[in-house]
Amino acid sequence: MNRRTFLKRSAGLAGTAAPALFSKTSKVTAVSKAVRIGISTWSFHNLFTATHDKEAAPISGAPLDARNFPDLIADRYHVHELEIVAPHISTETSYIRDLKDRLDKAHSHLVNIPVDIEEVWHAGGLSDPDVKVREKTISACTKWIDIARELGARSVRCDPGKMNPADLSPTISSYRALASYGASKGIFVVIENHGGVGSEHPEELVELFKAVGKNCGALPDFGNFPNETTRQNGLKLLFPFARTVCHAKGLEFDAQGNETKFDFAQCVKTSKDAGYKGVYSIEYEGEGDPYAGVQRVVDELNRYL
Repeated sequence: MNRRTFLKRSAGLAGTAAPALFSKTSKVTAVSKAVRIGISTWSFHNLFTATHDKEAAPISGAPLDARNFPDLIADRYHVHELEIVAPHISTETSYIRDLKDRLDKAHSHLVNIPVDIEEVWHAGGLSDPDVKVREKTISACTKWIDIARELGARSVRCDPGKMNPADLSPTISSYRALASYGASKGIFVVIENHGGVGSEHPEELVELFKAVGKNCGALPDFGNFPNETTRQNGLKLLFPFARTVCHAKGLEFDAQGNETKFDFAQCVKTSKDAGYKGVYSIEYEGEGDPYAGVQRVVDELNRYL
């Protein structure tokens, strides 16, 4: 299938991806799989100036620009569902307009923006006992909700900072405010199991989701657990609260292209068993060429979706 045909079909099916999954027509099934697969700029974070690790090899050639990401991913992987992390996006009005134009021209869609900003992790962030700190963090996050709306995204990931499991009331208050604002803009607020939050004790996030209520949910990440038992139990807890996106992590592969660090196939099965209908956004964090690594995760997802 050439790119022009693929773009027309995938654009037409993007709003009805879930029903198409059950089609018996092989071509439609292939396209419906494609609209369930996304790719995050984080897979290429060492090729962006803003997120380049000091220990990583220097960027060869020009750094990546998020405005070029839609065409890059569409041409190379035939994937049109994207996740772009906040540090890769300029907040300048002209930049946002240009990025939206590039997304539209590539027939691509921004699924989610992970709001990786200083305010989220400063002090206690959204969980800080000091209401002034929380209000500052909420204000910073709402700006990204506005940007997400402008770019046509479905959700933003806002991390809770340092949660106190013994007293979740500050965290709950912050997310109720964010969820309410997000709802007014048509944007879902999601929380990922990472950075010390929800990885070892995912039940804490479930307690938070239940307390906050509508418009706040999970961004389950396949790889962010300490062991396989916690992973599978955690994903069973989190996927019922996932609406827009999850992270299909890529870490290390064998010669047959199978993830070796965890049971990737079981992760996908767990998501299906929970009735998950969102996008599987690829975060490749392994060694070597990220372009090749992302392709391995694309191939693996195509085997199991």
